[in-house]
Amino acid sequence: MAIVDPARARRAPEPWNDPAAIPYVRIENVVKRFSDFSAVNDISLNIYRGELFALLGGSGSGKTTLLRMLAGFETPSEGRILIDGVDMAGVPPYDRPVNMMFQSYALFPHMNVEQNIAFGLKQDGLPKPQIAERVGAILDMVQMSQFAKRKPHQLSGGQRQRVALARALVKQPKLLLLDEPLAALDKKLREQTQFELMTIQEKVGITFVMVTHDQEEAMTMASRIAVMDRGEIVQVGTPNEIYEYPNSRFVADFIGSVNMYEGRLVEDESDHVVIDSPALGGTVYVDHGVSAAPGANVWLAIRPEKIKVSRTRPAGTHNITRGKVRDIGYLGDVSNYYVTLQSGETMEATLPNLVRLAEPAVLWDEEVWLSWEAENAIVLTS
Repeated sequence: MAIVDPARARRAPEPWNDPAAIPYVRIENVVKRFSDFSAVNDISLNIYRGELFALLGGSGSGKTTLLRMLAGFETPSEGRILIDGVDMAGVPPYDRPVNMMFQSYALFPHMNVEQNIAFGLKQDGLPKPQIAERVGAILDMVQMSQFAKRKPHQLSGGQRQRVALARALVKQPKLLLLDEPLAALDKKLREQTQFELMTIQEKVGITFVMVTHDQEEAMTMASRIAVMDRGEIVQVGTPNEIYEYPNSRFVADFIGSVNMYEGRLVEDESDHVVIDSPALGGTVYVDHGVSAAPGANVWLAIRPEKIKVSRTRPAGTHNITRGKVRDIGYLGDVSNYYVTLQSGETMEATLPNLVRLAEPAVLWDEEVWLSWEAENAIVLTS
């Protein structure tokens, strides 16, 4: 799972934690109905100046409909949207301080790169010298100056993506909307372009709102993420918060890989809880309290990379289970071990491959012990 660079996270301002900060985009109780179907259901959301904000969800979650309402292509059935303090009700797309980069890029095939980027400025009636200056500057920024005279069909997928971005940025919008901006690129190029986009966004200082179904893309690029499901926002937070502190089984399962088991709360203290889990064949000690009564049914979520695998039983009485290695998935930098527990449940453990050409830490059909630290189990009540 890709996580945003910690150094970048330290540099990034966090206005969402400042009660005095004024949101740049305010979405207030927005509903969008199509006939008797609600694609977006009573969403409220604040986005701050300079953020790279991601709307993350599967098909039908409402993320694209919400983006289209920001752009002005759809009108809210209820609620309102404000950009930089101005209510967008009744403001058509061409009068909004917004530009949109489409998934298809929508470049004009008969125009070269320079002409594609300049098109919007010409439509706005800017003087030729000003157009040339702005187009030249944005070409330099996206490192496409040497391709200025090429047509779109003469460019690679990554180059076309840069041209589409340059065309969106050259009009200097207050808000840039990106609809699955990297979906057309192959995996390696997509990963490279993610960091290029982040660098460009930091240079121009424009607020980006990005729609994606790719969790790794959102985790890598976004300052914050809104996870959406069936027209609602189920959690908003930084990539670290969403991954390490999901607020529901849906979010825990949607973001990254996770092991999840049912259990019963048998000891409830302010600084820890103990959960009995037949699926894990014992008790789980978690070093924080939860909002549930003793005896309540809860769910335990444990990320695969938090799990230790050994041939000998670890010390202690909690957070230990046993099973047999059923499958091993070698991914180069890591290997995934799928272990069948004595209850019949499966636990996935991810271990780094630290030594070149080394034998797997354990082999198929081996009996192994699995363990994890008290802080690494997430207790979910919904």
